[in-house]
Amino acid sequence: MGVLSDLDWHDLKDERWNAYSQATYISSFKDRFSAAYTNLNGTPNSLRPNAERSFTATFTSYIGLKTWMGGEFYLAPEMISETPLSGLKGIGGSIQNFELQKNGSASSTWYLSRAFYTQTLSLGGKSSEVDSSALQLAGAVESRRFIVTAGHLSVIDIFDKNIYAGDLRHQFLNMAFMTNAAYDFAADARGYSWGMVGEYYFDNWAFRFGRFATPKSPNDEPLNFDIFNFYGDQAELEHKHILKGQPGALKVLVYRNRERSGAFSDAITAFQVDPNKNATTCTAFNYGSDNASAPDLCWARKPNIKIGVGFNLEQSITQDIGVFFRGMYSDGKTEVYSYTSSDRSISFGAAMKGLRWGRKKDTLGLGYAQSWISSRHVTYLNMGGIDGFIGDGKINYKPEQVVDIYYQCHVINSVWMSLDYQHLANPAYNSDRGPVDIYGARVHLEF
Repeated sequence: MGVLSDLDWHDLKDERWNAYSQATYISSFKDRFSAAYTNLNGTPNSLRPNAERSFTATFTSYIGLKTWMGGEFYLAPEMISETPLSGLKGIGGSIQNFELQKNGSASSTWYLSRAFYTQTLSLGGKSSEVDSSALQLAGAVESRRFIVTAGHLSVIDIFDKNIYAGDLRHQFLNMAFMTNAAYDFAADARGYSWGMVGEYYFDNWAFRFGRFATPKSPNDEPLNFDIFNFYGDQAELEHKHILKGQPGALKVLVYRNRERSGAFSDAITAFQVDPNKNATTCTAFNYGSDNASAPDLCWARKPNIKIGVGFNLEQSITQDIGVFFRGMYSDGKTEVYSYTSSDRSISFGAAMKGLRWGRKKDTLGLGYAQSWISSRHVTYLNMGGIDGFIGDGKINYKPEQVVDIYYQCHVINSVWMSLDYQHLANPAYNSDRGPVDIYGARVHLEF
């Protein structure tokens, strides 16, 4: 509920401001699994085969303020404390906990997750009410409108959203269901960036275009604000429909990044021409491999283009059952720069509300996701190379696969508890290792 929503000067039908907060704790346990080798020849990015525990704890406050007609400003300070499995290494497109960040620690860290402004220009059409929620002021919107959003936020706050797989504080825990795993969207090590988005809504159609700043170095926190030379662009077309009386939506997403990244083939060539250009000798940005017999992306970084195209489908089947599908193909020429080590990906599944067993605020979800990497990515890894997340020293390539099953129980008011099971096959695309069973529990509060 909105803060002080019972007072007359806070109108929940036409909010001038609101304030929400959330707190989420996720605990994960990875069972022991078999592995023919781990961190071969000093290659550091294997998932460790021993049993491990991991956790994340986050707290976020969301503050919204209406400035003038159509103008809204949002601010969201956030805290995280975390311990990942194996230092967040050894899993490609199916990292087991979506909250994990690349530079987090067990100590509490505060930062500003979002600070952005939106301006809406109404263009007519049908009017509908928008409910009060985090990062959304209650009011009325017209079906034909143009919205400009600018500031600090996450690309996936706006793009590639799906009502059945995306709000992972209520849904699946695995990162493969937060967005397309192969969507290497511009973001710092925490998942946020500075940028601008324009959205045009015309009844059941919507078109979005956005440009965001990319990191100065892959998977790092400092951003490069030279956005005319280095940037992440994305465009999305959405159509909402009714199928046999049930609502659904289809989205097509294209992204194009220009970043100072390393191409796998260039890294291999540099090493073959001069073996001294290996993983241990580069003094520029690198991932700390001790494998002197392996190529390294450090020697290949230059301005490169990365592109991808994806699809996103959500469809209600009945009042309490919905299904989803995502799929994306990225070119696979260059290293992962901001998201997961995946060059192609699919995910699909279903969610069921607990209406049939008298628990209408509970949810049962079942999802499957699979990721692939390109042939040149495989060759690079098989020579002992690593990227930001994976590299066992060699590879017996197979697609990485995960099944994620969760049950979310509504406890009281704004408190939910969830149990989650994940079965991960071919971690880091390597059939010489795994499969891995991961058990999770989540407590989520909203106020």
